[in-house]
Amino acid sequence: MSAYSALTAAGYRAQVRDKTTVFFTFAFPLLFLVVFGLVFRGRAVEESGFSYLSYTASGVLSWGVANAAVFGIAFTLMQWRSDDILRMIRMSPAPLSSVIGSRYVLALGVGLVQSVLFVGVAMLPGFGLVPASRWPLLIPVLVLGITTFLLLGVIIGSIADTPESVAGIANFLILPMAFLSGSFFPLDSMPEWLRNVSRVLPLRYLNDAVSAALTGRGDLSDIGVGCAGLVVFGVLFGAVAVRFFRWTKTS
Repeated sequence: MSAYSALTAAGYRAQVRDKTTVFFTFAFPLLFLVVFGLVFRGRAVEESGFSYLSYTASGVLSWGVANAAVFGIAFTLMQWRSDDILRMIRMSPAPLSSVIGSRYVLALGVGLVQSVLFVGVAMLPGFGLVPASRWPLLIPVLVLGITTFLLLGVIIGSIADTPESVAGIANFLILPMAFLSGSFFPLDSMPEWLRNVSRVLPLRYLNDAVSAALTGRGDLSDIGVGCAGLVVFGVLFGAVAVRFFRWTKTS
């Protein structure tokens, strides 16, 4: 068995054993969907005419997959470094790409299950989400989004040495980003200055591309711009991650 396969299998077993984390990874976005669905049921955004659900469903899905990608690898890298697993991997022939690649495959799997479950629930009569005809484009958009936020998670996992610091740094970045990027509330109803601020946040580009692909709120150019923005942030996060990655607590 290759190092990549062994690390992927070990990561999968560790992930499914942590049933509490697995439950909340999938249940938390659905909880937001239910809450927003009840609060904004039947209402539309005056500025655009689209239903609130078309905004909140896309935004919460984007936040959910981004959140899972960040936390999943950040906690793993921190724990593996604390337990000297990374140091032992470094002493083996396994390259760094095997470590990150194994977590990447797991993150893609989690994101796929999250998305199918979330969209399936959102399409139920109580919510009434109707996917746009271009919904298959959601797949490459989510792959790009997961890639970008996984690299952000690598940065967090490289600089944090305790579970508390991982949670603190990740929440400090992701939660405000979700609010400022329109994951929970439509940007169309927010002040212009706030919409401009959101353009420097990667989650804004994931939100826009997911919305255009899933609900048709936008056209193909919105998907293209969103994907381009995610690529730019992915390259930036990747460069920073390589610079700050640590095999041990000291190097």
